[in-house]
Amino acid sequence: MDDSQGVRIGARLRAARTSRDVTLAALAAETGISASTISRLEAGKRQPNLELLIPLTAALEITLDELVADVVPDPRIRSRSSHRAGREMQLLSKENSPMQTVRMVITPVGEEPVQRTHDGFEWLYVMSGRLRLLLGDHDLVLKPGEAAEFATRIPHWVGNADDDPVELMAIFSRDGERIHVRAQTEPGRRVGR
Repeated sequence: MDDSQGVRIGARLRAARTSRDVTLAALAAETGISASTISRLEAGKRQPNLELLIPLTAALEITLDELVADVVPDPRIRSRSSHRAGREMQLLSKENSPMQTVRMVITPVGEEPVQRTHDGFEWLYVMSGRLRLLLGDHDLVLKPGEAAEFATRIPHWVGNADDDPVELMAIFSRDGERIHVRAQTEPGRRVGR
């Protein structure tokens, strides 16, 4: 294995760890590999081997191929759809992703709003139609181009604001983290964690 492959594997390992918000210390505790060894692997300063990579990939829930393959894996996500009670949902993220992205079309069916709570944080964006959002004591109507974000432990319900269907995008974090959108603001400037 040449040095460039070790650097590439290290960068992929770091990306997998940080995308899951796992610290070096937490990964070390889970795998029994020292944090300094993991750090050196990520920096490309330690030669990767199966004895190190197998427990790391298991802990990060990734495949060995994702770390060592020279080809870029197919990035497309195979969407899954479901229908229930006037709601058509198309899941647009991988099943094990920490952030679940859903495209939803809600058709009026005359349901009575029932607010529910659960752990997590949700972000909604209305693409077409008018969305009614009950959030605690608030009764809001969102129009196309408007967005809302809220902790899902607050009682909430979403549905149609009128007799027309509403189409929206929703991003849900089970861990209860606020949604952060990062963009590069200047050429050559890195926006990081």
